[in-house]
Amino acid sequence: MSSETLSRLAAFVRRVVHWALPHAGVRTLVVALALVVGTLAGLAAVLLKSLIGYIAHLVMSTISVTQGNVLYLVFPVVGIALAGLYVRYVVRDNISHGVTRVLYALAQKKSRLPFHNVYASLVASSVTIGFGGSVGAEGPIVFTGAAIGSNLGKAFRLSPQVLMMLVGCGAAAGIAGIFKAPIAGLLFTVEVLMLDLTAGSAIPLIVASVAGATVAYVFTGYNVEFSFDQSEPFWAGRIPYVLLLGVFCGFVSLYFNKVTEWLENVVFGRLKNRFARFLLGAAMLSVLIYLFPPLYGEGYNSIVDLLSGEASDIFNGSLFYAHKGESAYVLLFILMLGLMKPLATSATNGSGGVGGTFAPSLYVGCMVGFFFALLMNTMGWYMGDVPLSTKNFTLMGMAGVMAGVMHAPLMAIFLTAEMTGGYDLFLPLLIVSATAYATSRIFTPYGIYTRRLAQRGELLTHQKDRSVLTLLKMDSVIETDFAIVHPEMSLKDMVGVIAKSRRNLFPVTDANGVLVGVVQLDDIRDIMFRTDLYRRLTVDRFTASPLAKVVLGTPMEQVMCTFDDTGAWNLPVVDECGHYVGFVSKSKIFNSYRQVLKHYTYD
Repeated sequence: MSSETLSRLAAFVRRVVHWALPHAGVRTLVVALALVVGTLAGLAAVLLKSLIGYIAHLVMSTISVTQGNVLYLVFPVVGIALAGLYVRYVVRDNISHGVTRVLYALAQKKSRLPFHNVYASLVASSVTIGFGGSVGAEGPIVFTGAAIGSNLGKAFRLSPQVLMMLVGCGAAAGIAGIFKAPIAGLLFTVEVLMLDLTAGSAIPLIVASVAGATVAYVFTGYNVEFSFDQSEPFWAGRIPYVLLLGVFCGFVSLYFNKVTEWLENVVFGRLKNRFARFLLGAAMLSVLIYLFPPLYGEGYNSIVDLLSGEASDIFNGSLFYAHKGESAYVLLFILMLGLMKPLATSATNGSGGVGGTFAPSLYVGCMVGFFFALLMNTMGWYMGDVPLSTKNFTLMGMAGVMAGVMHAPLMAIFLTAEMTGGYDLFLPLLIVSATAYATSRIFTPYGIYTRRLAQRGELLTHQKDRSVLTLLKMDSVIETDFAIVHPEMSLKDMVGVIAKSRRNLFPVTDANGVLVGVVQLDDIRDIMFRTDLYRRLTVDRFTASPLAKVVLGTPMEQVMCTFDDTGAWNLPVVDECGHYVGFVSKSKIFNSYRQVLKHYTYD
C-alpha cells in the first residue's frame, strides 16, 4: 500500500470521526475504539506466541533429552545477536523494558508512542525468546498493545486524556490476550500502569480486555494457559504455611528486584561498549542454560510440569539427568533454578535481547512454591498425616512472587487464577499475595517497573496531586519578567527601575549574573521617596537573602515542599552555577495544575 493511499485512508478516517463525534459522542467513540484496539492487540498476542512457539520448536528439535547439550551454548547467542542487530540497524530505537517505556509515555510524553513500536517488539522478542532468551513475552506485548492504542488515537487526533485511555486499553488487551486473562488485563492497567478506574474508564478497559482474550480463545482454543488439577482441598490448618510462604515469596521478590537492578545498573550499565555488553550477557546466559536447561526461554514447560506435581521432567537435557529421581538433587536443582532465573533474565536484556519480566517472576514463584512444599514434606515439617500439596503451593508461589516483584497483588491473584483455573484456591492466593506484597513493601516502595521512573522523579501515580506535579515541568512555570538590579546601583536608579516594573520583587545579581539576593518593594517603601538618600544608599544596603532557592530541573513535587517549608509565595530559580534564571510562584503553579488536571483526567 503506497504512502499516498495511506494518507487518503487516514484522511477518510478522520472525516468519519469528525462526523461521528457530534452524533455519537466521545464516550461511544472511545468504547468503539477500545474494541478495535483490543482486537488488534489480541491478534498481536496470538502472533507473538505463534512466532515464539515456531522458532522454539525448530530449535529444540535438535536437543537431546537424556544428556547435556553443547548447542545450549550457541542458540541463545544467536537469538540475542539477531535481536540486537534488528533493533540497532532496523528499529534504531531502544525498545527494552517495554512496560517502563509505556509508563514513561503516560507520564511524560502525552501517551504518544512511535509507530514502529507496533511491530518492533514482536519481531525482536520472538527471536530472543525462541532461541532461548530467558525472558517473557508479556512486556513486549504490553508495549505493542499500548503502541496500537496510541497510534490509533493519534490518527484520529484525539485529546491526550482519550489517548491515555487507549494506551491503557491496548496494554490491558495485550495481557488478556497473551494469558487469556481479561480480569488480570484490567487490573494490570490499574496496579502497574496506575490508570484510575472510574465510571468512564471502566467500560473501555473491560471491552478491550474481553476483546483481547476472546481473540486468543478463538485462535488457540478455549483452554487455560496452564492446566491445573487440584488434587487436595485447602483447609484452615494450612494457613500458617501459606503465611510463611508469603513471607518467603516476599523476600524472594526482593532478591529478584535487587539482582536485576544491580546487573542492569552496575554490571551492564557501566559497560559503554555495546559489543562488550553482548559478549558478557550472552556468555552468562549460555552457561546458565547449559547448566540449567529449564532456564531456556519462558520456561512454561517447567511450570506445567510442577503444576502437575511432577519434577522429574525438569532434568531433561541437563547434565544431572541421571539424578532426577533423588529428592536431594530435586530440591537443590529447583532452588538453583529459582535463584538463577533473575540472572538469566538480566543477562538476556543486558546483552541486547528484548523481553519482559512477567514470565520470569511466574517462573521463580513456581520454583519457590514447589521448593517450599517439597522441603517441608522432606523434613517432615507439616501438621497431620497428609503432606503439603506441592501443586497447590506451586500455584500460590506464582502469585506470591509476582505480587512482590510488581507490587500488584490483585493482578497476581486473578492472573494466577485465570491462567490455571485454580479458583478453588482463591483464599490462599489472597493470603500469600497480600503477605508477599506487604513483605516486599516494607523494604521498597516501588515494583520492578516503577522503580526506574520513580528514581528519576518521572512516575505517574494514583495520587492526583503527585501525578499532576510529575506532569508539570519547571520550564513551563518559570516567570522571567522581573526587572534585574545590581548591588552597586543607587537608590535613585532603583526607583527608576521600580517605576517601569509591574512587579514588587526584584532579583539582585552580580556582574556575572549570579543571584545575590532579592529586594522586596515593601522593604524600601518608606525610603524610596526620600530624595536625600538617593545618592547615599545603594541596593546592597537593602538586599535580603531569599528564603530558599530552586535549582533548575528540580522536580515540581520537591518545589512544592520547599514552598510549604518556607511559606514563600515566590522563589528564585537558579542554574547549577547559581546564575539567576527567573521566579516560580504558587499562583502560576496552581493555574498550570488546574490545566494539567483537566487535560489528563478521563471521567
